[in-house]
Amino acid sequence: MSSAAATPVRTAPDPDSKRARTMVTPEGIAIPITIAARSSRLGALLLDLFILIGGLILIDTVIGAISSSLFGSAGQDSGAGALASQEFLNIVRIIFAFFAWYGYFLVQELGPRGATLGKRILGIRVAARGGGRLTPEAVIARNLLRDVEVFYPMIYLLVALILSLIGKAESGLLWAAVAWFLLFALFPCFNRDAMRAGDIVAGTFVVEAPRTKLAEAISTKGAAARDSASEITGARYEFGDAELGIYGERELKTLERMLREGNEEALAAVHATICRKIGWDPGAGDERAFLEAFYAQLRARLENNMRFGKRKADKFS
Repeated sequence: MSSAAATPVRTAPDPDSKRARTMVTPEGIAIPITIAARSSRLGALLLDLFILIGGLILIDTVIGAISSSLFGSAGQDSGAGALASQEFLNIVRIIFAFFAWYGYFLVQELGPRGATLGKRILGIRVAARGGGRLTPEAVIARNLLRDVEVFYPMIYLLVALILSLIGKAESGLLWAAVAWFLLFALFPCFNRDAMRAGDIVAGTFVVEAPRTKLAEAISTKGAAARDSASEITGARYEFGDAELGIYGERELKTLERMLREGNEEALAAVHATICRKIGWDPGAGDERAFLEAFYAQLRARLENNMRFGKRKADKFS
């Protein structure tokens, strides 16, 4: 099973919405999703830049204050040791800025939430278009291309504008900078999934990620309420920690949604997938009772672990 919000605080995806999509996971399960609005993506980028640049300025100010206090008097005497120390601190600044600039996006989007602080604030996240897990290669590709799409053309445009104003650049250079910037800035407006060039290359898109609370999940009935006993066969399904440990909160929410919807074909597919993963062969005909029992015990296990500060976001955690 893959990630899907089952009981969101926000409203569920509207099937009539132009941004509503259906994503099929590698297990063959159809998950309804909503493509993030272009305005949300822009807002998230601006928030991330504010947080990142603000943090860099703060760190740089602290390093500058330390440098001044430690080497100020020695620098006035032109001591070779003080000058070498100041050069070292400048190198540290550059290295820190480099890793912060790229690490900010890479580390957070490679995490279980697949989102930076800006995206989390606005309730969106990065997802793989194939329904699988985000790979490091995809996240690296989409973030490296962001420089080519946004930051390089902005710098080029700014330089061209300054040179044009002081009469040292031809108008053609300025228009080339404008064309470069608009080409990538408007790219998400010309495809239905609001993907930028980096998303196309990396095989990703950005979707809404409604905030959910595990405790607010709606309990199922049947075997979950009858202490794992099947109404049809009377069989009791008990699962061990190793068997329940294959899935996390996201898979639990997906399973809960599917039990409420009651699509028998989908339940049979999920039943077969779980049985294959845990090495069970209970046979066919009692899929719902099996899944209800699995759901109840998995939820109890996750909630118990949460009391001790341990969370399992998904099957990859």
